[in-house]
Amino acid sequence: MAKRENYNDLYLFMQVVREGSFTAAAQRLGLAQSGVSRAVRELEERLGVQLLVRTTRRLSLTQAGEQLYHNVESGFDALDMGLATLAHYRQTPSGTVRINASQHAIDKVLLPKLAVFKQRYPDIRLELISESRFVDIIAQRFDAGVRLGPEVGSGMIAVRISPDMEMAVVGTPEHFRRYGFPQTPADLVAHPCIAYQFGDGSLYAWELNVDGKKSPTRLRDSGLSPIAIWRPKRRGSVWGWPMSRKS
Repeated sequence: MAKRENYNDLYLFMQVVREGSFTAAAQRLGLAQSGVSRAVRELEERLGVQLLVRTTRRLSLTQAGEQLYHNVESGFDALDMGLATLAHYRQTPSGTVRINASQHAIDKVLLPKLAVFKQRYPDIRLELISESRFVDIIAQRFDAGVRLGPEVGSGMIAVRISPDMEMAVVGTPEHFRRYGFPQTPADLVAHPCIAYQFGDGSLYAWELNVDGKKSPTRLRDSGLSPIAIWRPKRRGSVWGWPMSRKS
């Protein structure tokens, strides 16, 4: 690889040509006139060509000097333009943000917020990856993850992004005729249900509120038999006890 030229000396040469003299260039840059003159002379020695014709009254460019000047000027102008474009990144957030979340969190929490988010940050590209299992956000190179509940892994920072969600346990009339109508959350243990299974194989434990206190209830999984399900309480009249979850 060819050795790079000293860009400082090239910049000094360009300023001398623009200002028309070593003295004017030195004053503009806040440097000693002798230092600027020496830098340009050493540049000529390294290149092996004369760049400037020096007289007591004025400076003029040689043919080689004129060619170098135009190349150097266009190069530094391109650098200035490139640096100016970086201001856009300081003023407007941009890039790709990868978020890991369950499909429920994507549908109910994230998607309703996307329209406003994209209007506010049009240069950010969002990648929403739906997974029911808990993943290592850092190891999998995610920027954030959406989780149900107040707890997160060690080293993670949790920020609430939705209000508490109220849910209720519901069942069909046929189910209650067959298994009876439960009077307390504890009675639900005898009822088969459709349980949500996480990617690691564990079942989601319902947390029912009884007299204002949480009562975790692990129900009997009935596989795919659609005999008892839960749905958001706000969707209509349902039977059961409120369930509170946070996200």
